[in-house]
Amino acid sequence: MLQKTSFNSLTAFETLESNVRSYSRSFPVVFRKANGAILEDENGREFVDFLSGAAALNYGHNDPDFVSYAIQHLQTNGIVHALDMATSVKREFMEYFNVTVLRPRGLTFKFQFCGPTGANAVEAAMKLARKATGRHCIISFTNGYHGLSLGALAVTGNRYYRGAAGLPPSGAVFMPYDGYCGTDNDTSEYLARVLADASSGVDLPAAIILETVQGEGGINPASKEWLQSIERLCRKNDILLIVDDIQAGCGRTGNFFSFEFADICPDIVLLSKSLSGCGLPLSLLLLKPELDVWQPGEHSGTFRGNNLALVTATAALRKYWTNEKLSARIAKTGRVMNERLRHAAQTNRDTFSVRGRGMMWGLDCGTGRVAENIVHKAFEDGLVTERCGAEEQVIKLLPPLTIDAQTLQRGLDILDKAVDASA
Repeated sequence: MLQKTSFNSLTAFETLESNVRSYSRSFPVVFRKANGAILEDENGREFVDFLSGAAALNYGHNDPDFVSYAIQHLQTNGIVHALDMATSVKREFMEYFNVTVLRPRGLTFKFQFCGPTGANAVEAAMKLARKATGRHCIISFTNGYHGLSLGALAVTGNRYYRGAAGLPPSGAVFMPYDGYCGTDNDTSEYLARVLADASSGVDLPAAIILETVQGEGGINPASKEWLQSIERLCRKNDILLIVDDIQAGCGRTGNFFSFEFADICPDIVLLSKSLSGCGLPLSLLLLKPELDVWQPGEHSGTFRGNNLALVTATAALRKYWTNEKLSARIAKTGRVMNERLRHAAQTNRDTFSVRGRGMMWGLDCGTGRVAENIVHKAFEDGLVTERCGAEEQVIKLLPPLTIDAQTLQRGLDILDKAVDASA
């Protein structure tokens, strides 16, 4: 007979679930409900959510319109699983995405639905780049994070993650990201020299993969000039440019795509996380038509094109991306976050710094120990947020893009208090 478990008991997780779990260690309560930017545990205690499912919940928890569309789809026997068969909801999503997102931006991409995670999209993109160019090398950047499956891990920089693979990741070369060598050094010039030098030891790559704002790497935003320089290098050397917009896309930095501010046009764009609107698994490659060199069935996956996720993804486009209201709201909220974080950094420690774009911000605490103490204290006081960076020294702030002003200030007040306590 099953015994009744006390509220917020973590015993089952500690005894039955693998040691690989991480978030349940950082936030040791049992959550049961969520709405908007608020999480609630089994005791009814509320937490402001500045994690947003690691940017999988850009529109907050349980948007009522998304939930309504999903329920209607299920209650009318709508298809949930269909491999890559043609369905009405897939057609509606592609057509609506094309009209709402691509055409207004002058973009002409084809859609490739791969497995349900961001790492699946990275794997497919690298495989396609190699097939289309006949080259094998992929260039990635310091502090880059693109997933933990073996192919994606090869372009992920962190030693902790790479060390778990059991064999050395291969097929990639790392170059310094924008600002990695200091603000006075343009690392794109170094990359240009490496590519031009036949004796540099770096083969001409099939593709360059990058995040315009590195998420797990420490909230490192690339400048417009650096991104444009990388694009010029790609065009000059016939290298494909892959933008991993899995965490920074779907509005997180202000525009739908994070690269729009730089006026560049990638060859392949990767989307996942908030693409479905409500946290359902869905990932997508957007690729230039001339790169569609696949043979039928050459790259597959049982759970590509989650139809229920496509329903809510279309609902998100319909609700938030037919005009510029959300982008304007993100810009306004982002300014508030920036100002509050800079004030916290200036009034507490000289070693603190702030960086980010849109509503994707990081508070660099200098050391992982200080950041850990702040995040722990903030959680005790009712704020959920996480750390990132090479030494986990950066507090990553990703509140829902739709968060109201009062709840945002509530979360920032908790963070301020936690920062003050660390001084």
